[in-house]
Amino acid sequence: MVSIKNSKEIEKMREACRVANLAQKAVEAAIRPGISTYELDKIAEDTMRNNGAIPAEKGYPSGVKGVPAFPGSICASVNDVVIHGIPSKREILKEGDIISVDLVAYKDGFNGDCCRTYYVGKVSKEAQRLVEVTKQSFFEGIKFAKKGYRLGDICHAIGEYVEKNGYSVVREFQGHGIGESMHEDPGIPNYGKAGRGIRLEPGMTLAIEPMVIMGKPDILELEDGWTIITEDGSLAAHYENTILITENEPEILTLL
Repeated sequence: MVSIKNSKEIEKMREACRVANLAQKAVEAAIRPGISTYELDKIAEDTMRNNGAIPAEKGYPSGVKGVPAFPGSICASVNDVVIHGIPSKREILKEGDIISVDLVAYKDGFNGDCCRTYYVGKVSKEAQRLVEVTKQSFFEGIKFAKKGYRLGDICHAIGEYVEKNGYSVVREFQGHGIGESMHEDPGIPNYGKAGRGIRLEPGMTLAIEPMVIMGKPDILELEDGWTIITEDGSLAAHYENTILITENEPEILTLL
């Protein structure tokens, strides 16, 4: 069931999303060649905790048999890592890398979720175009994140934009509803048919997150049980915001 947030819950969502945005800004300011993904993880966690939140990804999922708890406060996914990269003292960013930083701030019972793909120093034109198309695909999708449209309208717009630009969307992972839980209904794939799925209503909060691969769409999971990489070694990018469906235009809660 898709939850409809009331005004008090929406204010709490705004605050959690504000903190998530602050954490992204702190990470962005620190990114440079020579820094480790572990250091970025610490910066994000400190920012969240200093603002009364906790990193929801750390230790997620708790107590699920057979699923290792995620050890980081952020997912730090470099170059061909699509999602769920584990921060490490050994992983040092270098000139020309791209890094996707996905984080969730949990505050006062609610979650704010966002991801950005950043450049490390000067990157290739090919990498820059991938990141720009990935970001724009989000904005193409939320043109349809309005009262009365269907969820499939968002999904279709994202996938169509990515593929017409010559890239692939990840099909095994998707966006999601968000609120008191990090992952709520509905699931939001980055492809699909327009006119399908639930009808959007004011009060819905959704985490929309295009995950885009420069090459073929095939992915692999590493032995750590988390890290997802491109099978062909091509670059991947990821862009995400938590949005609120309103009576009019969508409100992007993690952009301040």
